[in-house]
Amino acid sequence: MDCTVRPYLPTDETAWLRCRALAFLDTAYFDDVKRVRPAIAAPGFALVAVGPDGAVIGVIDVEVEHGAATVETVAVHPDHRSRGVGGALLEEALDRLAALGATTLDAWTRDDPDTLRWYRSNGFAEGDHYLHVYADYYTDAAEPDRAIGGRRPGLRPVKALLHAAMAEEAAMREQFARVHVCRRFVRSVKG
Repeated sequence: MDCTVRPYLPTDETAWLRCRALAFLDTAYFDDVKRVRPAIAAPGFALVAVGPDGAVIGVIDVEVEHGAATVETVAVHPDHRSRGVGGALLEEALDRLAALGATTLDAWTRDDPDTLRWYRSNGFAEGDHYLHVYADYYTDAAEPDRAIGGRRPGLRPVKALLHAAMAEEAAMREQFARVHVCRRFVRSVKG
């Protein structure tokens, strides 16, 4: 790994946004594009990994509340994957969380094999599950109406993101083209 992990700075915002967008592009989160980096309230924190040239090549944002922490974003630029960048970000985040007295770190993610493998290989155990169901008029014009059960006068639904229970998975997959299992991963901060 040839990177340095440091705190996020406001001047990193454009690089953070680009890194996240490119990292998510070939995942189930491909359309979760942000135009502004969401704020992380203290005691939460944000870190970036920079390469030798100072370019942002990875990011991690962690929320902390009542001794529990949640990864809000972790992303590695596609040109720098499988080089330990994500692990370096996680290691620094865990050190900071231990210093804050946090006991657990969790993360919610979708069903991308490489992402699931990364969490598992970094000590996270899989827990809760639910479905993310997308209803998209441009995939199937009837999907949004099926999702909401009807229209309001003057409004035509075009896209919707919905949550469903795992017990509904077969039915959701029959009715909608894009269904993802959203998974919660949890690990102890101390390893």
